[in-house]
Parts: sequence; C-alpha cells; structure tokens
Amino acid sequence: MIKLFKFLILFLLPLMLWSQKSERNLNSEKWSFKKTSDADWLPAEVPGTVHTDLFTNKIIPNPFFGSNEKQLQWIEDEDWEYQLSFKVSKEELKNQNIVLQFDGLDTYANVSLNGKTILEANNMFRTWKVSIKNHLKVGKNNLKIVFKSAVEIGKEEAKKLPYTLPEKERIFIRKAQYQFGWDWAPRFVTAGIWKPVKLVFWNDATIEHVKYDQEELNETIAKLNFRTTINCQKEGNYIFKINETQKAVELKKGANTIVFPYEIKNPKLWWTNGLGKANLYPFEISLSKSNVQLSIKKLNIGLRTIELVQENDNIGKSFYFKLNGKPVFMKGANYVPADSFLPRISSQNYKTLVKNAVDANMNMLRVWGGGIYENDAFYDECDKNGILVWQDFMFACAMYPGDSDFLDNVKNEVIDNVNRLQNHPSIALWCGNNENDEGWKNWGWQKQFNYSKQDSTQIWNDYQTVFHELIPNTLDSLLSKKENRYWPSSPSIGWGKKESLTQGDSHYWGVWWGKEPFEIYKKKVGRFMSEYGFQGMPNLETLEKVIQKEDLNFTSEAFKNHQKHPTGFETINEYMARDFPVPKSFEKYNYVSQILQAHGMKIAIEAHRLAKPYCMGTLYWQLNDCWPVTSWSTLDYYGKWKASHYQVKESFAPTLLIVKENASGLSVFGTNDTIETQTGIITAKLIDFSGIELWTISKQCSLATEINTNCLDILFSDIPIFVKEKTLLQVEFICKNKKTVAYHYFVKPKELQLEKPTIEMKIVGETLIELKANTLVKNLYLQANNTFFKENYFDLVTGNPKIIKVDKASESIKMISLFDVLNE
Repeated sequence: MIKLFKFLILFLLPLMLWSQKSERNLNSEKWSFKKTSDADWLPAEVPGTVHTDLFTNKIIPNPFFGSNEKQLQWIEDEDWEYQLSFKVSKEELKNQNIVLQFDGLDTYANVSLNGKTILEANNMFRTWKVSIKNHLKVGKNNLKIVFKSAVEIGKEEAKKLPYTLPEKERIFIRKAQYQFGWDWAPRFVTAGIWKPVKLVFWNDATIEHVKYDQEELNETIAKLNFRTTINCQKEGNYIFKINETQKAVELKKGANTIVFPYEIKNPKLWWTNGLGKANLYPFEISLSKSNVQLSIKKLNIGLRTIELVQENDNIGKSFYFKLNGKPVFMKGANYVPADSFLPRISSQNYKTLVKNAVDANMNMLRVWGGGIYENDAFYDECDKNGILVWQDFMFACAMYPGDSDFLDNVKNEVIDNVNRLQNHPSIALWCGNNENDEGWKNWGWQKQFNYSKQDSTQIWNDYQTVFHELIPNTLDSLLSKKENRYWPSSPSIGWGKKESLTQGDSHYWGVWWGKEPFEIYKKKVGRFMSEYGFQGMPNLETLEKVIQKEDLNFTSEAFKNHQKHPTGFETINEYMARDFPVPKSFEKYNYVSQILQAHGMKIAIEAHRLAKPYCMGTLYWQLNDCWPVTSWSTLDYYGKWKASHYQVKESFAPTLLIVKENASGLSVFGTNDTIETQTGIITAKLIDFSGIELWTISKQCSLATEINTNCLDILFSDIPIFVKEKTLLQVEFICKNKKTVAYHYFVKPKELQLEKPTIEMKIVGETLIELKANTLVKNLYLQANNTFFKENYFDLVTGNPKIIKVDKASESIKMISLFDVLNE
C-alpha cells in the first residue's frame, strides 16, 4: 500500500499537474526600468507606468501637485526600457505550450526574450500573446521591453500625410486619447506595462474563448447556445462540461468550435437598478481528458433582452432602449478613466464608483471614447448592480487616418475587446466614436486646416471606412443579431442643428460653451440627451491635497493648473452672477460654485424627465475625474460627492415631482420610472420661510409609468397674494407610506430674502442626526472630518425636521448655507 502511494505521488501527480492549464503571474517579480540613454536601472512596479515609477523612485515630484505637470512633459519624449530576469524550471519547460501574455502594453513596445525579438506591439488596447516555449531555457531567462516615445512616433506618422488631421499626433496612436490633455485632464502621455503580464502553460487543448447566444427567453424557459473556441494540440476524445452538464467531444488539431445548448427553467431576468434585481447565473465551462481538467473559463450571465428602438414619428425618430420588453428611461452619466495613471485604479475603486452611481439612482453609464475599454472589474460591478453600459470605441473629437496598417490595428483592437466584453449583460450599445462626425461637420476643421476638395474627400472616406464599414462589419462577425446594437457616432447630429433634437442622441452644449442661460435646457430637449453639463469646483479638502494653502487663490499658477478649460472660471463667474451672489472669500466661492452646478443640473434633468416619452434618456457630462480638478464631474478624484451628485440623486429618483411655472400659475407633474403605477395623495402647500402655511390643496393622484402625469394645476388667482422673495411651494406625494417631496421657489436664489437661521441639531442614533430650524435654510452644507452625509446641500424647511444618515454621528459639524453668502 505504501509503495502504491509513493507511485501515485512520484509519477501520476506530476503527470496531472503537467496536463493542467496553469498560469504564472510575472507582476510580482523584480522588474527594473530606466531611460534608454541612462546607465542605471531602478526598481519598477508592474502593472505600472513610467511616471509612477519615476515618482516612486523620487526622481520626479508628485505629478498632480501644484503645477508640477508642466515640468514633467519631457517624459513623453524619451524612450524607456523595462527588464526582468525570471527562472523557469525543468518541469515548467516540459509543458507542450508556453505563452507569454501581456494584457496591456502602452504603447509602442519591442519585446525581446533572451536577446531575440519576439513581439512588436503598437496598440495600448490590445492583448498580446506570444508562444515562447522555443525561446525559453531552464534556469534564468531575460525579458526586455523597450518603449519608444509614442509622441515622437505619432509625429513621424503625421508627416506621411499630405494634410494635417485635427488633434495632431494623438490620432495616429492607438492609446488613451485623454492622456494627451483635455479640458478636464492634464497631459501625461504614459508608457509602460499597464496591465498584468503572465506565463500561460497548457497541454493537449485549451479553451480560448466562450460566448453564448440567447435563443429564447420567456417566463418558463431560457434557451442558450454556448459557442466555445478550443485550440487543440493533440487530437482525440475529450470531455466538455458546462456546470453539471457534460458531453464527449472529438477535437481535431487546431481550432475547434463546440456548440452546446443549455436550458434554464423558470429564469430570473436581469433588470437595471430601480426596476428589479440584476439576477446573474454563474457558469463554469471546462475541458478535460482522462479525468484531468485541462482548461476552465468562468462567467456570469444575465438573462435579458435589450432593444434600441428607432421609429419614425410625426416629429422625427425615436431613440430609446427596451429592457425585457419595457421602455426604460435611462438616467446616468458619462464615465472617464478614474486616474491619469491607469494601473493605480483598484477593484475597490471600481466598486466605489459604480456604487456611487447606484446610490444616485442611475441605470446607465457611458464609457466615453477618449478613455479606455475598461477593466473587467468595472463591467463586473455594472453587471452586479444593474447598470447598463453605453460603450464607445476609443475615438474622440478628431478625424483618424485610414491606411491599411491603421485599419488592421483597429480591427484587431475591436476583436480583442468585443470578445472580452460581449458576455457582460450590462453592455447595451456599441458606439463608434465621440463627436468625430459632429466635429467634421460643425467645428470648422476644413477652413482651419485649409483642406482642398481632394483632402476633404479622402478624410471623410477614411472616416466612413472606419465607422461605417470596418467596425460594424467586424461586429457582425462577432455578435449575434440580437446583441449587435451599433451607433456610428455620438451625437448623430451637432447641437446647433434643429434635427439634433428630433432624432438620434444629442450633446447639448448651448449651456456652458454657448453661455446660454440654464433655462434654455427647458427648450432644448432631444430624444436622448447623451451629453450636457456644467462645471463645479471640488471640495476644499480635495484641493488642499494638491495645492498649498497659500496658493488657493485664483491668481496662483498651481490653482490655475487645476482648471483645464481656457475660460473655465470666467464662465462660472458669468453664470454665478446671473443667479447667485458672487462671494469674496475663496471658501464660499467654492461652495457657491458647487450649488451653481447643482442648480443647472436640476433644471436640465427635470426638463429631460418632464419630456418623457419624447425624451428617453439623460446622461450628463461627467461622472468622475482622473485627477483633482475643477470640472464637470459630480464626483471628484477622491470619490467625494459634490453638491451636484446629491442633486443628481434627487433628480434621478424613481418618483419625482416637477413644478412648472408660467405667467398664470403652476402645474405639478409626477414622473414615475418604476414598473407599476403609483397611486397616492398629492399635497401642495404655500408656506413662508418662517413655516407659516398660507394655502394648501390635496387630492388623489395616480402616476403612470410610461408617460408623465399632470397632478395639479394651480392658478395664481386662486391663491392668496404672497411675497415671492419670502415664500416657497412645498409639494408632497405619499404612496404606501413613502413620501416624495419637491420645493419650488419663485425668484432666483440671489433674490431670496433669507433670515439668519437658528439650527438645532441632535444625535438620534448611532448613525443618525436630526436637524431643524426656525426659518428656511437654503442649500445647507454639512461638513465633518472623514464623515459622509447621505444627504447634503439640502433645503431645511421650518416645520420639516430632517433626519440625516451619516457614517458616524458627530456634534462637531461645520455648517454653511446660502444665507452666509448673501450676508458676507
């Protein structure tokens, strides 16, 4: 018996291990890097970037601090080298196949192993796999990667054209475009091994890719067809298994496709946030031979149907999404990369970002085309939380070349990323680019660059080739008809054109860029608003992390460097003066800039929701930041909520009351984005700021789901005369003990006649505080160290005590309100 046991250990176990597919992570090995012209090697982190490695080694200062960005531009012009010595054992070398896999190389990389070039990479967005068994040896192996300057290569590529394309060198480089600088992003053109690198060992056969088609879905059954691509080294009989169901398959040498039907009885559907649970079914797909598992893939599947509906009507053409047969009003934001230095984004960062979207009642995020195809962890969180994803391909605000090498590179980029992402139930739409079509037709590039007719024809033909031929044709080859939802460019028509509001999706920038008043949002409503927004400063504590206190003023270079729009504060000042007092102190200006942004967002979102079902989506610009900056984001770089994010949470609530004022009176509308009609009592009260009720009315009201409901019409002639500067309308809708509240003011915030409030606060629970006041407190901002308030920047109305949930209750809470600014 003992001899038999020794036999098993010494002979069969090594054979089993040799047969199994395994991976060896090279991230944690001892990497080093240097500038090509330097002699000394320094420690490096993988995944990482040149900038972060230089910072870790104290060669450069914090890139985000002050105006350091300006003195670090030399980094992009240099070539950089990374190297690693790693050992390979005799047992590892016995594997039939050994693959070196780079999940991401940024961007132009020459990879050599033991002195021989094995790869020339030229695309940050692709996965690179190289078979290296014949290049390895037992013992020490030397891996070297030389990163050429992407900027210099881009400039050389630009010289090959007889004309100049917009946006200079960046458009030739398949790399995150925002890293070249944007009106919210610094210029840090990175290089490095930005995603994991590993050795993959496999024998006999391995699963390369799994996708599935949803053939049928109803209340009683879901019928799926799994299509699995297998690379077979040794032909013969194998066991293919999906969860607990298996079958014998015969594989030939080379590529094999296994089609495997699978049924789920009484399926639970995947729903978006606010409509139901995002139900997921875990699947494990494996391949084995002689009772030894050779390869395995895991994925989570959400059972749902998604349609993009575009139908002609008497105004133009609809643009909305149906989920499981139900039209859904999309509420969300545009998402940008969460850091200028991408490897610093952790799985926890993704969880927090998506949670912040969920907590603000969102159901869709648009992954903007100037960033990256996001990490799997991002889409996993969207899958789990019912957040649909509008996925741009990575092209933004420019025209791109159309030579054969570029097209081939883009095609492989599309294949890599669609194969990686297509099984995520959160993917709602594939979009070709951001604003390229609009830029060409509306931004005056032809005149700016003095294109000839021949030049213009060539540039437009190249555009057509990429976005109307190559990408959609590639999608046709990868996706089933049901899952192939493609939109060539966002927006489809520029914001200056009448048709932009009657069909397709709209980017409306009359507010901010056009400096039109916030009220224009009520008139400029399209079928699906996929971009609009306004800037607001981040919290002071955020700015203090990257700017010295003495530099927190509008004239310092450090502060100005953290505003990337050329007329950013000029525009903020102009809008602030229209509606709010313009504070003298920096701290109060910071506060008012935030409530100004929130004010604009409220007007826009209410206008979009009030137009349902004509308008069926509102995605503001932008959710987040890649560094600490004054921008359009509602979450700052550190994930702190601005006033606008609190406002978005309220404006995106499933049930919302909207008060519309005209010359003769008021109309109160209810919008309901839940799956069932809400019936309850609606009450409107006219009250003065001290809490005295001047007039009231109540009635029963039912809020339908697919259209808005006009709940109340109030004529000014039917209510007592009141002082507009000292009075508000409070509207409540109570359904099944759930209360929805809205406040309407009759004058601009700067015209309100506010009294100095006395605010009473008491702790009523471990994480609860209660607030009440003797007079209206407008836009009350609560601040305490390391404390998150579930509600903030709210109106505290006399007679309506407010209970706020906090991370931890504290009596040392700093408060500021609009009264403090009006009486500065």
